[in-house]
Amino acid sequence: MKKTYKIDVDCANCANKMEDAAKNTAGVKDATVNFMTLKMSVEFEEGHDAKAVMQEVLKNCKKVEDDCEIFL
Repeated sequence: MKKTYKIDVDCANCANKMEDAAKNTAGVKDATVNFMTLKMSVEFEEGHDAKAVMQEVLKNCKKVEDDCEIFL
């Protein structure tokens, strides 16, 4: 399953950090952040709950960029 989320981030480098953090989260098959459109596309692994995984993605993104936001 693939979903797209609106994000709020200040710079392209920060967006790259968010993308890496999302990709390294359990339950995420792939993630892409588009800084120009301020959107994050996340593809989830089979059998994982998207809401629970996105809570972990948000936590991991906050660790690398504390002023970023993902609108879940």
